[in-house]
Amino acid sequence: MSKRYNALLEKVDRTKLYTLDEAITVLKDLHSAKFDETVNLSIKLGIDPKKLQQPVRGTVVLPHGTGRNVRVLVFASGENVKKAQEAGADYVGGSELVEKIKNGWLDFDYVIATPDMMKIVAPLGKILGPRGLMPNPKTGTVTENVDIVVKEAKRGKVDFKMDKDGNIHMGVGKISFPEKALKENILSALSAVLSVKPQGVKGTYIKTIHLSLTMSPSVKLNVQKVIQELKGSIV
Repeated sequence: MSKRYNALLEKVDRTKLYTLDEAITVLKDLHSAKFDETVNLSIKLGIDPKKLQQPVRGTVVLPHGTGRNVRVLVFASGENVKKAQEAGADYVGGSELVEKIKNGWLDFDYVIATPDMMKIVAPLGKILGPRGLMPNPKTGTVTENVDIVVKEAKRGKVDFKMDKDGNIHMGVGKISFPEKALKENILSALSAVLSVKPQGVKGTYIKTIHLSLTMSPSVKLNVQKVIQELKGSIV
């Protein structure tokens, strides 16, 4: 580890479970990079992924956005092309974009497709899937309402999905955000994860919650206190 990282480690009490307010304050103190670092939320679910037919997944529109310019690509035809363009999509097209992606082009952050375009988008699964970019009806990215979804993506819509080890990771803003805005974004993200708890799951659903920056150690939260605060807030 670098001297910088070791110095940051000294600012975190590894034995403590932080409240959300305390954790955000610590993160502000941990910011030492020369760029506006992303605040990352990591959740360990008390679920055996092997026992689920489908992984836990969902979406959330962060009230204060992600803090980055989201480049949106839309696969559409006919009237939906104009709808997507007017809503602010960065790239709109069909088979020509498919070929471009097959040749290595990946200069976009969010992908939406109308249902009729999925037959030409399907072969991109091996490229877009591992990057979390493949359009999917369950996340609302396969839709006729391209204008609405484009605007949501631009505003701060985040898709999340449990990985093979039962973890969920998502960016919830930038460290330059005011503490209140970061807190509201984090609570909104946690609320979304709670809302997609699979039926029949017993025991502890959320085991651990960590917050970190792009280049910082993580801060462990007190799950019970955070959930209590979430239930007592209006997000």
